Amino acid sequence: MDRKLLTVLGVSLVFALVVSSIFYQLTSRAGSGPKKAESSDVKDVVVAAKALDIGTTVRAEDIRVVKIAASAFPKGAFSKPEDVVDRPVMSSILVEEPVVDGRLAQRGSGAGLAPIIPVGMRAVTLRVNDVVGVAGFVLPGMRVDVLITGDPPGTSQRITRTVLQNILVLSAGKNIQVDATGKPVDAPSVTVLATPGQAEVLTLAGNTGRIQLVLRNGGDQIIEKTGGTNLTHLYGGKFRPDGTFVDRDNPDLPDEKPRPRPRPVVAFAPPPPVAPPAPVVEQIITIRGTDRKVETVSIKNNE
Repeated sequence: MDRKLLTVLGVSLVFALVVSSIFYQLTSRAGSGPKKAESSDVKDVVVAAKALDIGTTVRAEDIRVVKIAASAFPKGAFSKPEDVVDRPVMSSILVEEPVVDGRLAQRGSGAGLAPIIPVGMRAVTLRVNDVVGVAGFVLPGMRVDVLITGDPPGTSQRITRTVLQNILVLSAGKNIQVDATGKPVDAPSVTVLATPGQAEVLTLAGNTGRIQLVLRNGGDQIIEKTGGTNLTHLYGGKFRPDGTFVDRDNPDLPDEKPRPRPRPVVAFAPPPPVAPPAPVVEQIITIRGTDRKVETVSIKNNE
């Protein structure tokens, strides 16, 4: 074999070995580098092992610890279970959802409804029925207006006024949150969130008058100015000092019970005279030879 050919083949083989060695080292470094970084850049996070409803207290069996990338660690989340156990839930937490500080109340704040009451606010319970509770459609999280119907001091007129607007409903009966179906539930009471001053208004309204809840759109934040409605506005008139009601269309006439109107007397006229029957007309035909004569004779009916 030619020596030059052998030399070329040898150089090519060495060059191929060098290139393959360099390529192998580069690919091995690229493959091992991210894996090492990924295995070392993880963090523990506490997640819910089951759905946690509002008002429940977190127990050890309700949570578990999983590992996630440090870059995906939620703000306000926990890494240790002991930081979460025995704290009440203020907002519902789903399964496998990280438990964050904003969803939990402080230890010792109680269970049930108490943890979800903001500082400075009060929870006031109103006794309702199907009518007051808008036929069961007042559910936790909705907004309502509160109306009262009663007799103000110094007047005998019953009046209805809107005393509070845009009030948040905390619970309907014993239900603090709406179930998955969202069906209305007949509840004997509704608990609303109010300031201390509003709590006084609601308590007095419930003891002196009749309360009515009016459902409103949750996105409607407008506070309307209403003057209330009494019997005068309802029936469109006014009351005199003596207590008589004056109709708007007849301001000079007091409102009295309608008296029965006398029935008009109808005079019956005598029947018109009956005309005598027309006389019966008879014809007499006389024939004499070729002469023919017709005579008309009137005969009365009574003859």
